[in-house]
Amino acid sequence: MISYNLFHSRAAEELAGLVANEPELDALCLQEAYRLGLPSRIGALRLAEHTDRNTLALAVYVREERFEQLGSDTFELKKSLHDAVFDRTRERLVGVHLRERGTGKELVLASFHAAPPTARQALRRQQIRTAHDRLSALGDGAPVLMVGDYNYPLFHNRLGSRLGRGGIDLTLSDKRTYSAMKIVRGHFDFVTANGIEVIDVRTLRRGRSDHSPILVTAQAVAA
Repeated sequence: MISYNLFHSRAAEELAGLVANEPELDALCLQEAYRLGLPSRIGALRLAEHTDRNTLALAVYVREERFEQLGSDTFELKKSLHDAVFDRTRERLVGVHLRERGTGKELVLASFHAAPPTARQALRRQQIRTAHDRLSALGDGAPVLMVGDYNYPLFHNRLGSRLGRGGIDLTLSDKRTYSAMKIVRGHFDFVTANGIEVIDVRTLRRGRSDHSPILVTAQAVAA
């Protein structure tokens, strides 16, 4: 699957090419996409769910021939001061409950966009934990794979340790995913999972966004 922050939809025209370059791609998770411009399909992927109360939407696309959709929902998370004052973003999470047609295994796939870097790290940690709690409830305890823009540039080891105590695994990509004016750089886009083994996270070539897309390879945890 691929996760991509489109930077106010500036990179929207790249999506068809990204999907075409990964013929076995099963899902696409987007952040900062203009809601009214979301296509119903991108290649073999169908729009499963998106937020509808933000101008800049979160969205999840899935390969319909592989996955049956059991449910979906969008969620508000605790607001930062930025959100409370400007109210630009209400929903910061969208999740889709899926069942693999061939095996019957279930999972919840989610696109997440954390509070902006002006917020406290503690708030973003709370948002991540709350997001996993709500996604687990959406899937009745099914494994959760959440990707997106975590806006968490520093202290990843500490974040991983804290999340790990709650059963959430953190995986960074092989290269940095964000660069703004060659001043602010770092890993902003990564993966958190519960009950799913993340095998690889690879940073793809940057396009018109200030974020690079990431390609995630994951599998069910062996019994």
